[in-house]
Amino acid sequence: MRFIKRLAIGIAALVVVLIVVPYLLPRQVTVERTVVIDAPADEIFPHVNSLKANEAWSPWLSRDPGAVLVYEGPDEGVGSKLTWTSEHPQVGSGTNMITASEPERRVETELDFGPMGTADAWFTLEPAGGSTEVTWGFVTDLGMNPMARWMGLMMDSWVGADYENGLNRLKALVEEG
Repeated sequence: MRFIKRLAIGIAALVVVLIVVPYLLPRQVTVERTVVIDAPADEIFPHVNSLKANEAWSPWLSRDPGAVLVYEGPDEGVGSKLTWTSEHPQVGSGTNMITASEPERRVETELDFGPMGTADAWFTLEPAGGSTEVTWGFVTDLGMNPMARWMGLMMDSWVGADYENGLNRLKALVEEG
């Protein structure tokens, strides 16, 4: 009888942890990574203001060179849109559209991952002596989904690692000319 009581208490505690605790976790997750590139902003900006140019340094497209990419709108700036489809689990499918562009300073995009949710991303370029500090950021609202909130705890390491990889690829691309 004592065993059954302890088991019931253990199951109840587990339910509380799995269902109640996620609502105490942040609903919104922000990830940012920064790199200093030894080049002026005008040499970097074309690589972040064009979704086509992103192909050369994207941390995800290198995982699946066979991903299907469809571009719409202008080649760069506001309205430029990329739709991608991939069977690779770390690439997936979705859209990315540039929603704001301030030459040599900032680019903002809207991401839609279908059932996986939406997010906003941005690049900022700040002068740093003769170099430029480039920050790549991402914010998403996890809503009321408890599983998404648990996954939100891992978002910084998952997305952050990819952002670091992409920024280092961008740095190498720009600095090598």
